[in-house]
Formats: sequence, structure tokens, C-alpha cells
Amino acid sequence: MAADKTYISANDLSFAGVLQDVKKSRTALQPIWEAFTNALEAIKIKQTIDISLIGNIQVDIFVTETTTDSFEFSKLSIRDNGIGFNDSEFQRFNTFKLTSKGYKNLGSGRIQFVQYFDNTILESYFLEGEKCFFRKFTMSKKKGFLDKNALVYHESCVEIDRPAQVTTTLTFNTLLEDSNIYNSLNADTFKASLLERYISYLCANRLSLPQITINFHVQGKLQNTVNVSNNDIPSIEKSEIITLPYKEISSFGDIVAVDNKSESFKLDAYKISKDILKSNELKLSSKGEIIEESGIMLESLSENDNIKGNKFLFIVSSDYIDSRDTNIRGQLNIPSKESFTKATGDLFSNQEIFVEDIQEEINSTITKMYPEIEEVKQNHLLQFSELKEMFGLDEQIAQSINISINDSEAKILEKFYEAEAKKAATIDASIKESFDKLNKLDTTSDTYNEDLKKEINKLVRTIPLQNKTSLTHYVARRKLVLDLFQKILDRSLEVQRSGRNFDEALIHNLLYQQHSGDSETSDLWIISEDFIYFKGASESQLDKLTIDGKKVFKDKFTEEEDRYLTSLGENRKLKRPDILLFPEEGKCIIIEFKTPDTNISEHLTQIDSYANLIRNYSEDEFQIIQFYGYLIGESIEPRDVLGRVSSYEHSYQFDYLFRPATKVIGFDGRTDGAIYSEVIKYSTLLKRAQQRNRIFLSKLTHGTSSLNL
Repeated sequence: MAADKTYISANDLSFAGVLQDVKKSRTALQPIWEAFTNALEAIKIKQTIDISLIGNIQVDIFVTETTTDSFEFSKLSIRDNGIGFNDSEFQRFNTFKLTSKGYKNLGSGRIQFVQYFDNTILESYFLEGEKCFFRKFTMSKKKGFLDKNALVYHESCVEIDRPAQVTTTLTFNTLLEDSNIYNSLNADTFKASLLERYISYLCANRLSLPQITINFHVQGKLQNTVNVSNNDIPSIEKSEIITLPYKEISSFGDIVAVDNKSESFKLDAYKISKDILKSNELKLSSKGEIIEESGIMLESLSENDNIKGNKFLFIVSSDYIDSRDTNIRGQLNIPSKESFTKATGDLFSNQEIFVEDIQEEINSTITKMYPEIEEVKQNHLLQFSELKEMFGLDEQIAQSINISINDSEAKILEKFYEAEAKKAATIDASIKESFDKLNKLDTTSDTYNEDLKKEINKLVRTIPLQNKTSLTHYVARRKLVLDLFQKILDRSLEVQRSGRNFDEALIHNLLYQQHSGDSETSDLWIISEDFIYFKGASESQLDKLTIDGKKVFKDKFTEEEDRYLTSLGENRKLKRPDILLFPEEGKCIIIEFKTPDTNISEHLTQIDSYANLIRNYSEDEFQIIQFYGYLIGESIEPRDVLGRVSSYEHSYQFDYLFRPATKVIGFDGRTDGAIYSEVIKYSTLLKRAQQRNRIFLSKLTHGTSSLNL
């Protein structure tokens, strides 16, 4: 139990740093919504103990009158009759960024309390057995709090006689900055904002909502009261039951449906005024809670479409979804087909229902439920056809690009031209004469690309004109590069006969030219087809690394950060990862090469070290939290790897070792990141790439196939 009249100081982070890391939300009412969500959760927890409890939430808005028609916000309180701040819940409240579901954990949302308000007072009555207690504490980022490395001051917790109502009241006092949004709040405007913000939750829980009352006080006197009732919440307009079969991997390696095993999914449709529902949405619901990021997309309507002034909300619930819920807030354990086929261990069962199947069947059902939605979808397809005709877009390329119903015309054209450029940029390939000259190619030479292109041009001239398709060029060049890769591993190049071992440099330059930043012209496809489309850098010093011209690493460090970066005789800012790729915001791929004769197990933590430096010492705007590491060599003894880092697992079927997502520690208030790692042989990558190329080759016409690639 926390002592009375004490600051709740943090031992493992700096709240001054946290406040720099977690910026003030651009959504002005975010702290209010965070508190309201907490009240909903508190009541749900209390109802698991007392099933007869009728939930109650009361919001009180206090303003002062400045003129006849204008007001100035003073304070706002939210009272609920939920579980309250017992010792367990109070401890959770003071645990920063706890990700597990539950009530009152001090996540980044709660930080908005102190970013917006001078102080937030919490007064809570709660029960422990037959005894009743009253706890009072305050949140603030005033100097006195931060001097104690605290955001919470615990005033008292005392045993009392049980009051008529056991409630918790949270009161936001005094805005730190004047806000027209807060000054314009009254009972009616708050209700309208509440309905807009929580419409998905309210619809999903329409029959089990707490009583919600909103009071508006002027000069301390109650002026108006409104309630949120079932009549304010749209009812289900249509509902359908969808049945989906479980699937498994057959003995032949393909995915097949399981006989006599399926699950039912309930699809509830709501037609809501566009003034309340701002975008068309498809949500999954687990145990009454809306999952905001489920991975299931609404493909039948764009976000902005409206039909006769209405938008649509679709909520899907199922015992299957409930069973796939996790203890991580907002995360379901429903596999995609790809993740299912690659999964090892107990991540998934042998029989599952896939995200793709749920999405496909739901969207198909939606268009059957509402013919008018199908008309909107067809209009989008018609617009795309008109674009193709207007700009003379190639049909084959048009079919190859992934067009979302939310894409604007400009975005569609951008995607098309990107795909067309990639096709046009395919380097001409070679097949015959250049094979004999591979031994003389040196990937570390300044003229390597030029020499390679000459050999390719010689080959292409032997291909009949009618067979010079982009696929022929694509496969032929790849075959040449793969043969060169094989020769490097066999150490049969002339440049390797000098006695000097620079195999790592040869491989590095083959895959991605050192000191280059051009992934698209690289041969990283040997590792993964997607890698050539990501922004990246090769052999870039960390303190000079840039993304889109902006420096990633900070220029200025705290005294402690600077001490660490130069400690033990090192300057960690000068580290040079072999390859860094940035697939999207917040993610980073780290690739590290080792010479074929180097024991990989001696370097297992090198990528982790790079991830830690990038996570903690990059500029705030980047905030890279998800890392993927690839440590590549040839001398890999699985027992060595598993013996040194036991969290690695051996994927015997695919001949590599992998480590599931592991924490990347965040220092000085930064949140922890995560890193997934693989240890893999060059020869394994080569075999995979050769197999992919053989598949491509099988697609060529008989005239091209006769070239015996």
C-alpha cells in the first residue's frame, strides 16, 4: 500500500523524458475520452464481481460566464460506480505503458491528463471484502512533481464507513492553454462529441450500457442535464450469419478446408447519419470490446462514400473471435495464410480460420445485404476503367497493381506509373556468352555494374525479338546474378585467387553496393522480393544516416546519453550496419553479412546492438519501434546458436534459425521496441532464389524456354 502524502516516483524511467516522448495529442478532448474509457472499463470489471450492478457514469462540465453568450471552461469531472482504485488498480495506474488489458494502467493516453490540465484529482471509494476505503491522489507535471520524478501525488487512503454510493470521481482542473473546443463545451455539444467518438462501442454494447448523464454548470449552478439513452444509439438495421470452415495444410502442402468443422460469424449492419459517423467502418468485436486494428478491411465502400446522407458501420462478432483474443490491448491472434504456413511451435493450432477468408466473406455478404453498396463499388470500378482509357494505361500492368477503394484518382495513377517504371527499369538480361566471363567479374570493382550490363546486352541480342519480353529479361538477369553468387561461394572467381579474403565485400556488393542508398537497383531480392522497394542505406555511419534527406540520429544528446555513446573507448555513433532498410514508418530492417568462414554464433547480438542504438538515439519524429534482423553467413552450427542464445528456434523445414519478437529496451522514457531475428546461410538464400527463378522460367513461352536458362 502506498504511503500517504507521498509522490509516486519512478525508478526505471524519467517522466521528464516521457513527456518529451509522448507529445500533447492533437485531439483536444483526448484526455476526456481516456477518462471516459476508463470509467467504462471500471464498470465492466465491477460487473464481473457484482452481476446485478447497473453501471452509472456522470459527466459534470463547469464553466464561468464571460459575456451573455460565451463561457470559459473551468473544470470537468467524470464519476463512475466501477471497481475503484483499490491497491491493485492503483498500482496498475502507476505502471507506465502497461499493454495488458484491464483498468487504469498509465499508458500514453493517460499522459494527456498532465499535458492538458494543471492538475487532475482522483477521489475513489472502493471495497475490500466488507471494508470500505477512500483514496485521493493528484496527477500533474508541475515542477514539484517532476523534481520527484513523479506524475502522481498520493494524498491518502483511509478506511471509512460505507457511503450510499461507492464511486470514483476524476476531476480535470484548469487548462494549461486556453481552448475554444473546451470553452464551447456544454451538455449538448459534449453528448454529440461523445456519440461521434464512441459510436462503434455504443452500437456493439447498446443493450448493456451504463446510464450516462451529462450536467452543465454555469457559475457553479446546474443549468442543463442530458442523458445518453438507447434511443440515441442506432439499432441494428440488418444482420447476417456467416459460416466459415476451418482450414489446414494438407499432406501435399496446400491449404484445404476441414470437413464438418466451421464457425459462425454474426455481421451486424448499422446505417448512421454522416453527421455522426464520419467514415464507413468495418470493426471486429471481442467480448463486447471493439478491436480498432483488426486487419479486416472494408472493401465495398470507401471511407468517404455516403448513400442518401448515411454512412455504414459493420460490426462482426463470433465465439471464434472471442477465443482468439489476447491479453494485449487491441490484438487478436487470427492468422493470415502466410503467417499460418510459416508458423512454428504453438503460435497457431493445426486448423484455423484465416483473416483473408473472414475479410472476403464479410465483404461479399455486405454487397448482398445492400445492393446500393454494390452500385457504389461498380461506380469506383467504372472510374478506374475511364482512367485506363483516358491515359492509355496498359491492361496487364493495371491488373497487377493493388487498387484500394479508398484510393483517389491521383493515387491510382501514382501506383500505375510506379509499376510501369519498375517494369521498364528491368535490366536487359543475358543467357549465353556471358556465362563464360563470370569468372572475371569483380563486384567490388567500380566498373562492376558496367561490365555486368555489357555481358547482359550480348546475351539479349541472341533472343528472338518476339521473345524479348520483360519476363525474359527479368529471369535472364537474375540467372546471371545467381550464377555469380554461386561462384563467389565456391571461391572460383579470378579475383578470389589472389589469396586476399574479401568474400564478404564481394557478397555485399553483389546484393547491395556498399555506400549506396539505391535499393531498387540492388539485388536484395535474393533475400526477399520486397526489399528492393524499401528505402535504405548500405554501410552508412549511424550519425550520418538519413531518410528522405532528414538525419535519423540525434545531433544533441543528454549528458548521460553522450557518456554512454562514447563509453568503454568506443564511439557508438560511428557504427556502420551493413544494410538498413525502412519499409514504412516505425519499422527498420537490419541486415548483417559475415564471411563464409566466420562462425555466426559469435555475432548473434550485433544486430540487437544496432537496434538499441537506433531505438534510443534517433530523432523523435522517427520513433522506430519494430525491427527485423537478418544475420547472414555460411558457417552456422545450430547447436552453437541455440547454446549461446536460447531464445532462437530451428526451422528445420526451411533451414534457418529464428528468434521470435524480443524486447528492444527503451531508455530515458522511450517505449520498448521489438525485434524479430533470423540466422540464415548464404547457400540457403541461393537455393531459395534459384527455385523462384525456375518458377519464373516455367512461365516463359516455349521460344524463350528453349534458351535453357
